[in-house]
Amino acid sequence: MNRLSKMAVNRIATVGPRFLPFADAASEDLPLSRLLRLSMFQVSVGMAMVLLVGTLNRVMIVELEVPASIVGIMISLPLLFAPFRALIGFKSDTHRSALGWRRVPYIWKGTLLQWGGFAIMPFALIVLSGQESAAGAPEWIGILSAAISFLLVGAGVHTVQTVGLALATDLAPREDQPNVVGLMYVMLLVGMIVSALLFGMWLEDFYHAKLIKVIQGAAVATMVFNVIALWKMEARDRTRAKPRPESEPEPSFREAWGLFTRGPNARKLLWVIGLGTLGFGLSDVLLEPFGGQVLDMSVAATTKLTASVAGGTLVGFAWASRVLSRGYDPMAMAGWGALVGLPAFAAITFSATLQSEPIFVLGTMLAGFGAGLFSHGTLTATMRSAPKAQVGLALGAWGAVQATSAGAGIALGGVFRDAVLHSPIGDVFGAATPYFFVYAIELALLVATIVVGYRLMLSRAFGIENAPD
Repeated sequence: MNRLSKMAVNRIATVGPRFLPFADAASEDLPLSRLLRLSMFQVSVGMAMVLLVGTLNRVMIVELEVPASIVGIMISLPLLFAPFRALIGFKSDTHRSALGWRRVPYIWKGTLLQWGGFAIMPFALIVLSGQESAAGAPEWIGILSAAISFLLVGAGVHTVQTVGLALATDLAPREDQPNVVGLMYVMLLVGMIVSALLFGMWLEDFYHAKLIKVIQGAAVATMVFNVIALWKMEARDRTRAKPRPESEPEPSFREAWGLFTRGPNARKLLWVIGLGTLGFGLSDVLLEPFGGQVLDMSVAATTKLTASVAGGTLVGFAWASRVLSRGYDPMAMAGWGALVGLPAFAAITFSATLQSEPIFVLGTMLAGFGAGLFSHGTLTATMRSAPKAQVGLALGAWGAVQATSAGAGIALGGVFRDAVLHSPIGDVFGAATPYFFVYAIELALLVATIVVGYRLMLSRAFGIENAPD
């Protein structure tokens, strides 16, 4: 049996790289098993994202009968920490530890924050609802405790993901970084998809005790996944264990940020990330309502749109990993992603005119594919553009701009849709009018992304490394 097991493992190892392009990142120093173990932190992040944005959004409004305005505020609280990702990355770049680590302490702190937030969250939500045993409890206690739990989870997620990606960059050779990025984000999608299915199944028969079990189970799973990811992952460095000499001043974030932004077209790169993420993100919360109101799709059919977008994104990441690992320019890849978004949103728009559900689904898959190319390209470009001493800062800047733009896109998409709906031109093209307006803004943002990205590539091609932004 042992011999058969070894043969099976060898066979899987041979077949894997052919069907998983990012598996090519494996090497003797960084085998695939170690990469998969490291990527477990992305599974815990995906689980947290699904729980916060998806599962609890519905549970709080429907089962716990919490006002939608309060739910919206709670869901948005984790985004408050997004701008601090650059600072978190910088701190992990310059951290000195008695144990000789710089990334592990921050990932561990983020894990504890995430775990602590989930540990108190179910009780806070029950008190917030005022149901059963929580009836008569002061309302401010529920609001304050729920807000603290969401803030803790948000701080933990942003810390773990920022520093985890920096650690992955430290471990991977430059030529393998595109495949490492692909693997990390595929594991994020896997964590989101599996978590969504499990949370939906476990909370189908809802009662308060089950809510406590599920959320605190997520807390335990977070701890387990992240400990597995960290175990013997970062090498200890004796120089980091020594106290900083008195003659060596404490590094300043302002100085480090100034040095980073004076780098080769760094500001243009951040503009590209922000514009493109906003361009793909405005319709995130509008695809399902569009399908239901404009195309008369059933609830079951619109629910599958999430899988369509995720599937397209997964293919985009896999394709980008394969192409970038052969030396392709990551900014060109990001430009192609934005370019793919143009026919994608055009198809979504024309699906209303043609009343065609297949064209709409094709457009959503194409949008996911473009978003996958764009995200992979910009993240790889960020990883490659940063000096080794500023990898954490650079990835934190990417995460800060990306997360803030994604959150702004979700909020602004709904605001723009409602503003047009209640305006004098709200029904010029029927029920699709407000959606057309939002899709037009997305197309304009993607065109702006292509223009800025093209100028960035021209600057690099002609050696204008410090062109004004």
